[in-house]
Amino acid sequence: MNSGRNMIQSITVFLQGKEEETMAQLWGGRFTKETDKLVYAFNASISFDKRFYRQDIAGSIAHVTMLEKQGILTGEEKQAIIGGLEGILRDVEEGTLAITEEYEDIHSFVEAVLIERIGEPGKKLHTGRSRNDQVALDMKLYTREEVKETDALVGELLEAILKIMDENLNTYMPGFTHLQKAQPVTLAHHMGAYFEMFWRDHIRLLGLYDRMNTCPLGSGALAGTTYPLDREYTARLLGFDGPTLNSMDGVSDRDYLVEFLSDLSLVMMHLSRFSEEIILWNSNEYQFVEIDDAYSTGSSIMPQKKNPDIAELVRGKTGRVYGALQALLTTMKGIPLAYNKDMQEDKEWAFDAMDTAKGCVSLFTGMLETMEFHKDRMEASARHGFTNATDAADYLVNRGVAFRDAHGIVGQLVLTCIERGIALDELPLEEYQKICPVFEEDIYEAISLKTCVDKRVTIGAPGREAMEQVLKTYHKAMDDWKKDEK
Repeated sequence: MNSGRNMIQSITVFLQGKEEETMAQLWGGRFTKETDKLVYAFNASISFDKRFYRQDIAGSIAHVTMLEKQGILTGEEKQAIIGGLEGILRDVEEGTLAITEEYEDIHSFVEAVLIERIGEPGKKLHTGRSRNDQVALDMKLYTREEVKETDALVGELLEAILKIMDENLNTYMPGFTHLQKAQPVTLAHHMGAYFEMFWRDHIRLLGLYDRMNTCPLGSGALAGTTYPLDREYTARLLGFDGPTLNSMDGVSDRDYLVEFLSDLSLVMMHLSRFSEEIILWNSNEYQFVEIDDAYSTGSSIMPQKKNPDIAELVRGKTGRVYGALQALLTTMKGIPLAYNKDMQEDKEWAFDAMDTAKGCVSLFTGMLETMEFHKDRMEASARHGFTNATDAADYLVNRGVAFRDAHGIVGQLVLTCIERGIALDELPLEEYQKICPVFEEDIYEAISLKTCVDKRVTIGAPGREAMEQVLKTYHKAMDDWKKDEK
């Protein structure tokens, strides 16, 4: 959609009297007439790949450094080119040099400006490389940075979740199945489920970084080059573990990008599930949470409303990220080796997904950090939702009643409570004993939420003892992560 809009904008510019402008491109010697301007606009990628300018310049600096080391460029040529490239970078970032759409792509922009500024040495920048391996490098460098930035934001979200867990080991609430109140848990335990989800997202992002960290530069158009390049040296300069080992794959691989969009889709799926719960918890019916004013909006007509817009938008934007993944998979599925122009479509949707996911994680974290939990309301919901019914049945089983019989007895008790509008722990003992004389005074202790939760002490259960052990594990994992980052 964005590419179509950008194309139309470019075409409009041409049709508004700018036909005389020269189209800056890195090819043309073989052609006998100028490219049709509509074709040029359709073919150009500068409108979106201009965000590569830092990566493109960094790759070029590494490339010419290697060329000089190999004796392909002189020291003077290297210094002139690097000085020119650094000047372009500085001017773009200071806003004194605009990346305009008279250039076909970011590569032609950088090279054309470089030649304009330093003359003949600039014409040697492209020695030993193709735009195919150049754009493959730029995309990989950019994606690598995005993986790290996204992972850091996931880390901040994990810290926010962990803080809530630390503070709510004794905050009782209903656990649900089928959106029906099922058994009592704690808010710490419920939040722990999301900690696990986002921790797996972190592990996936770490693995992706390692798998993608090979350098395609030096692959040429598809079959390498006759120049004596030192690809290992270039890879080291750019922080890669080494060069790609097949030049055809080097220029046409986008597996890492598909994987990243898949990882982002999983992050968004987890955020969406979390958002759905917050939306429910924020409703008048639940009233489990109060979302901070900074992360809510009101209604233009209904003055009482306080809407969970951030959570709703995160839930909605999940489909947007899914769409990017599907778009890239569909683009790549029919492309023969090696590079084809179809692969230009790997960028816009991917950029949008990266921006969207990072924004959603960041905003969600802020919302979570400022959200107030209504603990009394949560506990009351668990009690009046009969989440302790299973424990009442277990009480009978432990006193010799067959489980199937116990199940039926407690079902009758629940029905009685529903008719009276009370919780199980509010039902008088004589009513218990009318249905089953096995019940004694200690039934109330047995079905207290604290007892129901704390006697569940196996690993992964909500009991305080089990949760304290799990929290130690989580804190250690987060501390180790911080140490590794240093």
